[in-house]
Amino acid sequence: MNLKSILATSFANKIYKKIQKDASTALDTQDLILKEMIETGRKTVFGKEHHLDGVNGYQEFKKAVPVRDYEQIKGYIAQVKEGKENILWKGKPIYLAKTSGTTSGIKYIPISKDSISNHINSARNALLCYLAETGNKEFVNGKMIFLSGSPELERVGGIPTGRLSGIVNHHIPKYLRGNQLPSFETNCIEDWETKLDKIVGETMLEDMTLISGIPPWVQMYFDRLHQKSGKKVGELFPNFNLMVQGGVNVEPYKAKLFESIGRKVDTIELFPASEGFFAFQDSQTADGLLLNTNSGIFFEFVPANEIYSESPTRLSLGDVKLGENYALIVNSNAGLWGYNIGDTVKFVSLNPYRIIVSGRIKHFISAFGEHVIGEEVESALLAAADEENVKITEFTVAPYVQQGEGKSYHEWFIEFENEPSDINSFTEKVDANLRKKNVYYDDLIGGNILQTLRINKIRKNGFIDYMKSIDKLGGQNKVPRLSNDRVLADALIPFTSLN
Repeated sequence: MNLKSILATSFANKIYKKIQKDASTALDTQDLILKEMIETGRKTVFGKEHHLDGVNGYQEFKKAVPVRDYEQIKGYIAQVKEGKENILWKGKPIYLAKTSGTTSGIKYIPISKDSISNHINSARNALLCYLAETGNKEFVNGKMIFLSGSPELERVGGIPTGRLSGIVNHHIPKYLRGNQLPSFETNCIEDWETKLDKIVGETMLEDMTLISGIPPWVQMYFDRLHQKSGKKVGELFPNFNLMVQGGVNVEPYKAKLFESIGRKVDTIELFPASEGFFAFQDSQTADGLLLNTNSGIFFEFVPANEIYSESPTRLSLGDVKLGENYALIVNSNAGLWGYNIGDTVKFVSLNPYRIIVSGRIKHFISAFGEHVIGEEVESALLAAADEENVKITEFTVAPYVQQGEGKSYHEWFIEFENEPSDINSFTEKVDANLRKKNVYYDDLIGGNILQTLRINKIRKNGFIDYMKSIDKLGGQNKVPRLSNDRVLADALIPFTSLN
């Protein structure tokens, strides 16, 4: 055991104990965070306009601060981008994180001096929890790759601005710099395929022990490694034993990822966003992700079916229930107030508070009143895939509204790594699984209002080619699991195996 391993083990045990203690006092900590936020917020433009000087608790806070999305705070963000101070939080942000919005175009999310530690320390804490729980410290001594956006930053209103993953890249601690790949110069390449070739060239002969990134782009890295070397990733990197993912649920990708590696490795799932690092997997044995309750964020939860109501029910952490689907609302020491991030979560444990990400508010299908969510389609597909030993590369689902004779249906676009022996039987199994998951969908099928789902097979690398065609290949870009319209579905038709 070298010195770095010894120090990492000691530090991991210390942080692990602190995280366990924080989890046991989550409700008190959340109350304290809200109190401190209100006190600071009173001196800001936002705080004065929302009369935070008269707010002294959560019930008063809910009356003073409405739930909002990015469109509704753009006016404040515009002032921040002009370089004005004390708008949403004290002073000026130290960064602006650029991210794509579905309706807002590019979004600019403030990161303050107070909030930057949330983005930096949370992934570190996930790794330290893993080390403390499992005792596996081998990854500390090898090379680690973080597939991320470019670390190059521009200035907006005098504030350094760029992709969140690029911003965080500037804060990787010195003791890990020698282990980190790819090089800074390679990370700055914008074109994903050019960057990928450079990454493969820099890493193929190294002792890689940890690989991190969004699952579909990690898979592309694995595929390119295999093309160049003719070897499985696990053979190429015999000491590779830990994979870290975030951005999307890893489960639909896991079978193919492990197939590419040639063996199973430990995995850690993260829930980061430009608006904050909300949760992370703290255990290899417990379900769900530990909510980050002591990191400058006060969480609220709105029943997902009420999110577009004029007066939605707003719950603090102490009032949530197991298994309910909630829209996640955040208030943070970066200056976000009552902010609807667009994700939905479900609690799988209340002691400690652990969640799963169940989908996106705008990513659902309810063209016929069924309100099917991402968690349900993923579960339905994976159950059928496991039964048939089928591996899925990527997929998405949209409604098909029949204009002439016949019934409407859900249309699935699936790229298979290996196809089922009988696509009709496989389709029936996915449909039956979804009926078990969603009672409204079951009623529509049983009532002869909808016909059973149909599967369109996407040709090999079809999703990659589609993302390339819209200039969204690589980086933090993801294919939505669900759409309530036909925009994505119609765009994918040229990439089906029939075309």
